[in-house]
Formats: sequence, structure tokens, C-alpha cells
Amino acid sequence: MTRVKICCIANIEEARLAIKHGASALGLVSEMPSGPGVIPEKVIKEIADQIPPGISTFLLTSKQNVDEIIEQHYRCGTNTIQLCDRIINGSHLQLKKALPGIKIVQVIHVAKKESIDEAVEVAEFVDAILLDSGNQKLSTKELGGTGRTHDWSISRKIVESVNVPVFLAGGLNPQNVEEAILQVKPFGVDICSGVRTDSKLDEKKLKLFFDCVKSIS
Repeated sequence: MTRVKICCIANIEEARLAIKHGASALGLVSEMPSGPGVIPEKVIKEIADQIPPGISTFLLTSKQNVDEIIEQHYRCGTNTIQLCDRIINGSHLQLKKALPGIKIVQVIHVAKKESIDEAVEVAEFVDAILLDSGNQKLSTKELGGTGRTHDWSISRKIVESVNVPVFLAGGLNPQNVEEAILQVKPFGVDICSGVRTDSKLDEKKLKLFFDCVKSIS
């Protein structure tokens, strides 16, 4: 089955609910310039410490300095780091060398065909790529959680052009996830607001989402 990452996990109860329905990964959002789901680093660590083996815990970070990312990881203790912005101080290789055994996932915010080149360039240095619909060029950056879809034809070309797993995010919900999987053919899908009501994880929407994913996997 297409892997499912449930993002913006707020507490251990939401984490357990997501896992109950089949999530293989959980997104834990640290400080961001904008967007939903941010929780304190202390809470991220508390959740990560209680997740059973075999489930990926993603620390979503907006930091762009490798040393700062490493320090944040030590505070949070997840088994995966999701880089929501580009690294500008240091490199992916330095990050991987400093944190052996920790998976590194780079977000590519899909806007134009240039995103394909960006994904291909970074693919050899990371464990996976996540395609989202943010905008790093705004005065207040959008690094995820926009609830918007992007051009899936570009996402499909990225999947075909790289040799690492690709997660698809951005505006997914139970109504469009089947089409998204059929068109893009990602390794996994990532959802936040599409399975929430009043910002809280909605079990009915969650079950429906997983039913839709399973129906075509």
C-alpha cells in the first residue's frame, strides 16, 4: 500500500489514532514562519519517545543551518528529519555524517519545472523527497500546511527522475487522494488539514482517507 504520513500531530493521543488506522509516519512540527500544527520541542520529544519501532517520526524543521538542525534533533529525538527549507549553512552530507541512522527528507516546494532540477540535484544526498505546495519567496515564508495542491504533472516527473522515495503533500484529502496517487505514483502521501475538523484529528475523515488509499493500492 502507498505509505501514509499523518502530519501536524499534536499529542500522543493523535499519534496513536493515526497509527491505529495505518499511518507509517508521523509529522511533528517545530517552529515555523507560518502554517498549522506547531508544537513545543518538549512535546515533540515526549511523543517521539512513545512511538513504537517501525513507525517513522518526522521532525519538521525550518532551520537552514546544519549545526542548528543537529542541536534541534538532539533535543527532539525523532528518527527522521524533514527539512522544510533549503540548507544554506552546511550540507546534507555534513548532516548525515553527524547523525548516522537518522533519515533525512528534503522538501521541494513545487512551483515550476525548475523544481524537477532541484529535486534531481538533492536526491543523491537524502533518503527521501517530499513534494509540497509552499512558497519560500514570500516575505513570510510558507513551508507547508497551506492546504493547496500543486501541479501534479511536475510531481510525476520528479518521481520518474529520482531514485529515492517521494512523498506527495499539499492539499490532499479523501476526495482527491485516489487521483493524486494514480497520477503521481508516489511512494507515500502526506496529509494534515484534510483529516482534521477544527484543527483536531477527525477519526471519520482519517478512516475514509485510509480506505481511499487502500482501494487503489
